[in-house]
Amino acid sequence: MTIRHLKIFIAVAECGSMNTAARELYLSQPTISQAIRELEEHYDARLFDRLSRRLHITPAGQELLNNAYQVVGQFGQMEENMFKSRKKDLIRIGSTITIGSCLISNVLNDFSQAMPETDAYTFIGNTHMIEEKLLKSELDIALVEGEIHHQDLIMVPSIRDFLVLGCADDHPFASREEIHVKELENQKFIIREPGSGTRALFDKFVNRHRLKIQTSWEATCPDAFRNAILYNQCLAVVSVRLLERDIRSRQIRIFIPHTNELERSFSLVYHKDKVFTPAMDAIRNIVAHYQQPDWLNNIPVGALME
Repeated sequence: MTIRHLKIFIAVAECGSMNTAARELYLSQPTISQAIRELEEHYDARLFDRLSRRLHITPAGQELLNNAYQVVGQFGQMEENMFKSRKKDLIRIGSTITIGSCLISNVLNDFSQAMPETDAYTFIGNTHMIEEKLLKSELDIALVEGEIHHQDLIMVPSIRDFLVLGCADDHPFASREEIHVKELENQKFIIREPGSGTRALFDKFVNRHRLKIQTSWEATCPDAFRNAILYNQCLAVVSVRLLERDIRSRQIRIFIPHTNELERSFSLVYHKDKVFTPAMDAIRNIVAHYQQPDWLNNIPVGALME
């Protein structure tokens, strides 16, 4: 039994004649007869009585008709909704929190100019959350700062980034040209939550130097980092892009590591079985234009030494 069977059955019931139904549906009379016969065999019930060359619907037929109207109506609504949704393409883009705070808006603006016929949905979460959504096909592509470990996901380094040590302009470190790593011992820090790429890289840094720091804040929100640095005398090791506004206004002083141990890449990630669409290709091309921020060349910065 198919939707086609039900549409034929409705036409016959409304017309009271197979010949008339055949003309209405532009089908042959034998095709109409066969469809009704197949329905009667399928449900093991007589759907019409044939009296005086006219069809009269039976109680079983009336019950089927009531349900057929509902089923065919729902099918028609489903078809309409699906075709409407296909009138404009959609790309689902994931972004980790650091990238979502400092970069993804610019990428989306560039994308809307490059592909105005395509809508974009954006989800922002930590690296672990993005990985889960990619694996469930809830996202098409993502831009992350952390490491992706699942074998079914392809990770393509695309944008150079690095973490810096940041402090407020009235912090004791702010007047210094150099800070040595060991001076971070027992200092108050605000750090990211577990599952964050920034947190994973900072933990490696702390373990490598065998530091004992004081974790005063643990947060996901970029504004919380800004406030903890500016108003609570906390230090933070975060992406240089995350604090751009306050670095440029000289409210936050940064120290760039002397080594490359806090360097990383923002990476494009997608499922290995994902068919690459023109929209995904556009995102890849746009991201390639975002490299080291040139504004940093005009900012006095300190050095974080071993």
